[in-house]
Amino acid sequence: MTPDGHQALSPPSGGPRHPVVLFDFDGTLADTIPLIVASFQHTVRDVLGEEITEPEARSWIGHTLVDTFRERYPDRADLLVTTYREWNLAHHDELIRAVDGVPELLDELQAAGCRVGVVSSKGESTVRRGLEAVGLRHDFSVLVGLEATALHKPHPDPLLHAARALSVDPSDCAYVGDAVVDIRAARAAGMRAVGVTWGAGTEQELRAAGPDVVTHAAGDLLGILT
Repeated sequence: MTPDGHQALSPPSGGPRHPVVLFDFDGTLADTIPLIVASFQHTVRDVLGEEITEPEARSWIGHTLVDTFRERYPDRADLLVTTYREWNLAHHDELIRAVDGVPELLDELQAAGCRVGVVSSKGESTVRRGLEAVGLRHDFSVLVGLEATALHKPHPDPLLHAARALSVDPSDCAYVGDAVVDIRAARAAGMRAVGVTWGAGTEQELRAAGPDVVTHAAGDLLGILT
């Protein structure tokens, strides 16, 4: 049964290990880390006149902007969010980069019978712009953005929302992400948690969160997921 009580669709006999593979976007499907770090640094400098280090900025990745700024700068959060979004969008296509092997991985997963989707803490329209910018024009079965749920990673709600949308049990899904919040969300949702090291989190940080597996290259994921 799915989380909302509907009948789950079973994978075909001999089908892939995970009928559904969900991906984080930032730092996983696309290399947005330089863009995000620069956006955080510009925003804090412009609004607060303060400097933040790259490691500190990277540690904020995976949470929503609103949660990040409300936790750290509650009195200026709204202005910080607005400033970040304006600068980020202005420099988006200039600084975003593709991740080697990801287009081929998505092709191979779909050829193996997997449905693939995206679950991100950023707005859906921005995710779609990012996918287009790095040439990922694949047929994603579901795309869950910030607007879809009231609670966000590391809470499992966004991942469970994706499972409900596809009428699958969470245990049939894998979630692939580069940040500690991704691993925690996957574990809380009852999905296989797969960490990748080319994004925000270090291997040590990811392993401390308790993933099922950690990998270093997109090309290795096909064998892990199928």
